[in-house]
Order: sequence, then structure tokens, then C-alpha cells
Amino acid sequence: MAIPAVRPVIVRASRTGFRSAQRLAHIEVSEILKIGAAAQRLKREGRPVIVLGAGEPDFDTPDHVKDAAERAIRAGQTKYTVLDGAPELKVAIAEKFRRENGLDYGTDEITVGAGAKQVIHNAFMATLNPGDEVILPAPYWTSYADMVRIADATPAEVACREENGFRLGADDLERAITRRTRWLLLNSPSNPTGAAYSETQWRPILNVLKRHPHVWLIADDIYEHLVYDGMSHVTAVALEPSLKDRTLTVNGVSKAYAMTGWRIGYGGGPRELIAAMAVVQSQSTTNPSSVSQAAAIAALTGPQDFLMERRAAFQRRRDLVVQGLNGIDGIRCRQPEGAFYVFASCAGLIGRRTPTGVAIGSDSAFCHYLLEHHDVAVVPGSCFGLAPHVRLSYATSEQNLREAMKRIANACRELS
Repeated sequence: MAIPAVRPVIVRASRTGFRSAQRLAHIEVSEILKIGAAAQRLKREGRPVIVLGAGEPDFDTPDHVKDAAERAIRAGQTKYTVLDGAPELKVAIAEKFRRENGLDYGTDEITVGAGAKQVIHNAFMATLNPGDEVILPAPYWTSYADMVRIADATPAEVACREENGFRLGADDLERAITRRTRWLLLNSPSNPTGAAYSETQWRPILNVLKRHPHVWLIADDIYEHLVYDGMSHVTAVALEPSLKDRTLTVNGVSKAYAMTGWRIGYGGGPRELIAAMAVVQSQSTTNPSSVSQAAAIAALTGPQDFLMERRAAFQRRRDLVVQGLNGIDGIRCRQPEGAFYVFASCAGLIGRRTPTGVAIGSDSAFCHYLLEHHDVAVVPGSCFGLAPHVRLSYATSEQNLREAMKRIANACRELS
């Protein structure tokens, strides 16, 4: 499966003398952000756009977390902290890993960054050289591939078939590994598909990694609290402790605690890796926000009962969206196990025409049609390495979701 095509940036001097770096030659601002900007433009024009593109919970940050941040400000906790996380936060993260994941990390095996995204970026910058490869099960979060490229390495896609629940097959992983493979990056539950791995589904993947000691694992657990139908989240290293010395377990407070804007992510891994990542961070952002760190301590150590309530709300929304999409001719939607996305096939719509005679030639064209003519913003699957699909986020109210399903159904009925 080919990496999604992007418009190359021409690297040359402008009239002002500006010349962009060669590493940006095939990298642009995320398509998700572009779609969000287009939706906001239409909203400013007075259009009733429903945005189902953002990976952001619509719930508010819990009050006890906001209170902790306010207390930190009043107490003068507004100075620099240790560059990769205050000791108090690292202790809270270590306890979280023990309590929820059965993992034992010392504070020198923990790093904190400005979001889980920075943690992954730091790992790549600290470990990748030109010619190295990172295996990305596709569909994948769109930023993964570009973060690999910025680190001068090569993303190696492995297609995850819908009939396998969009999960990585062990045989496919085995075939993808070369002497240049440095990392496997696996997100469970997944953005964009919502696919999650049980112990049984993780085990063959981990067995492959055990046979290839030069391949390290990034386990992106950011959606761990959003699993449904009684499923339990499984953390890779807890299942296979022998891989601990070459695994980075990544998480954060953004999704479960509705703290996307606070920008706190963290990871646990071998101390040599964590130290190298600290070098990278020391020359970029240095420490994350001191106030946000105080809030993250409250999130990780405070009441957790609301997580179950929000998970139940997301499951109801998932069921509403899956049922609605599967009732539309031309769309097929698998029921995901976790996160707050569905990844629906629109293959049955390709080739149909809009009322003005414009052909729907791709998932991107379908998304453009939905936004411009029916005021619903969704993201094409081609952004995530698998077309023709669309990703819908159900991190919005049930009222919005019901209206969006009506609009999408009407849009598809108008196609001929």
C-alpha cells in the first residue's frame, strides 16, 4: 500500500530569501487541520456545520484538575521544572503504571513532554538515522509517518485488512521487518479505526518481535480508558515483560481526562532511551508547562470514577453512529472496540454523481461533497493510509450525531 500522496514543497529561495529545509519537501500541515479550518470558515459564514473530524473529547476537564492548576498558580508554581517532568509528576506516573498497567518503572525510566506526540517525536529524533525504517500498521494516525520523515527515516506501511478488524497480522509484520527496521509503532485502541488488541491478538505480534531483537516497540496507549463492551485494555509490556528493555509505552492525559489543551504526555521505557530523549527535549521545548504538570498530577491521582461514566457515553455514541452509517446505501461501517472514531468504507459511493453531475472519484471527493453541500466535516481515509474510507469522530453530543447521520443519509440519497 502506497504512502498517501502529498503535494511536494518546492525547496527554493523565494524573493525574500527564504528556503525551506529539504526534510519538508513531502510534508504539509495535517489534512485534519485543513478540514477543521475549512469547517470553521463555513461556520463564520453562518453555515450550521457539524464537525466530526477532531480527535478531542467534548467533555470538560474535571473540576478537581482545574482546581489543582489554580492552586499551583497561586502557590507560584510557574517556574521551570526538571526538563522532562517534575519529580512529583513522575512519581504519579510511576504509580499509575503500577496501578493500572502492572508495569514497574523508576522515575529515571519516565519522560514527560508537551503531549504524547512530542514523546513519540523525541523517541524518533533520539534513535533514527537515514535509512532506518519504522513499521506503521495502516490505517495509522496521519502524524506518525511525517514524524518518521522529519527524523530522516522511512515509514514502512503494513496494510491491516478490514476483515481482520484493521489489526496487524503477525505474518504481515514478519514480512515487513528488514535489517533496517528500528521500530514498530502500534496504537491500541487505534486512531483512526478504533481497533483494539486483546491479549490473544497481541500475543502473535509480540512473538514476532521476540524473534527480532533489533526491532523496538512504541506502544501508544493514549486511548486505553476508551474500550467498550467489557473489553479490557492490554499493555504490551505487561503481557510480555521480556520486551521491556526495548519498548516505549506512551500515554497522556489528553483523551481520558479531556485535557487536550493542557499538553501533557508521558512515556515509560529503558533509562538509556529516556536519557537520550531528554537530550532532544532539552534543545527544543525543555520542560512542559509547570501548571499543566500540576493539573496532570491531580488527574492521575484524583477521583477516577468519572472515566467509567464517560466511557459509557462514548459507547452509546459509537452504537448510534455505527447503526446510522450501516443504514446508508453505499457505506459499510465496522463496529470498533475503542477510542472515539469509526472508520467507514465509502467504496460503494465511488463513481456516483452529485446532483450537479460531479463524480465522486475518491474518499476525499466524498468528504468535500459532505462539507460543502451538506455541512458535515469528516476526514478521508486516504489521510490515514487506507482509501476509500472516512473517519468520523463521535466525540460530540448525541444530538449532533443524530443530525449528522441524517445529513449524511440525505447526501448519499442525492447521489446517482
